[in-house]
Amino acid sequence: VMLAAFVPVALKDPAAHEAGVACALKTARLLTAVATDPQPFLVLADNNGSVPERTRHAGRITPELGLSAAEWKTFAAGANRVARAVCAETGLRTVFHHHSAGYVETPEEIARFLELTDPAAVGLVFDCGHYAYGSGSSDVVKGLERFRERVWYIHFKDCQPEVAGRARAEHWDYFHALRCGVFCELGKGSVDFPAVLRWLKAKHYEGYTLVEQDVLPGMGTPKESARRNRDYLRSIEPNYA
Repeated sequence: VMLAAFVPVALKDPAAHEAGVACALKTARLLTAVATDPQPFLVLADNNGSVPERTRHAGRITPELGLSAAEWKTFAAGANRVARAVCAETGLRTVFHHHSAGYVETPEEIARFLELTDPAAVGLVFDCGHYAYGSGSSDVVKGLERFRERVWYIHFKDCQPEVAGRARAEHWDYFHALRCGVFCELGKGSVDFPAVLRWLKAKHYEGYTLVEQDVLPGMGTPKESARRNRDYLRSIEPNYA
């Protein structure tokens, strides 16, 4: 079983970097204390959902809502600092999770982040659902191909296109879209998972994938949701094994 732990840091704010490094190191030490082979990842992310403007416009981010050139340098420097500190002390690798309602949401923001960070220190968690919502496109294979050199870890997550469309049309914020089920069970949204599996096979991907399912109160039973996701993957997997 691969272990991973999620560490949010408000990387835009240089004053948050020191505390972010301390939190990441504490988490990495705990991971290494219980880790078995294969080695776990430290999953770094922005402090998603904490900036009102980004939270209000999640799923429909425009360039003027993004970071300035100076802010990008600060953001990337913070990510590099965290990843290098974690690797130096614990040997763990760090992957960054692009995410709606954070400063790395759209394909261009992902590309900019990767351009500015150390490819030896920082990989990418490619999240199929967040990519579909943040890009406004169901063609997640396009994103996987674009960022293939930095994809160390993948989240299987789906995006419900009708809910996403309403969220954009009615200007829902991220948390309202989440409560309305924008990230649905696998096979019930717009992500073409058979195409994703074909891409993984063609690229000889040997990393890990994680099925990530948001189940909020009133949305059903997590155990049954997990079983349906597993059954869906089993139904499509034999053709690509």
